Amino acid sequence: DVYKIGGIGTVPVGRVETGILKPGMLVTFAPAALTTEVKSVEMHHEALTEALPGDNVGFNVKNISVKELRRGYVAGDSKNQPPRGAADFTAQV
Repeated sequence: DVYKIGGIGTVPVGRVETGILKPGMLVTFAPAALTTEVKSVEMHHEALTEALPGDNVGFNVKNISVKELRRGYVAGDSKNQPPRGAADFTAQV
């Protein structure tokens, strides 16, 4: 989910599945291909220096509005294989 918090700004929330999330990182959101900087990371209203896999966190991002992000978007490190939307895929039903 994505929230707008007064005095803070846009705060996406979700679980870190792999890797780490730190303030100051550049992240890319897929499939929207939006890139921004993480200003802060919090878990249970406490600031973190880094979030590890399994942590449910909220993180404040710069220069992105709530309307640009949607539930289900994936955030990843912009400098290390950033996430992308799939061009196509084959499914077996």
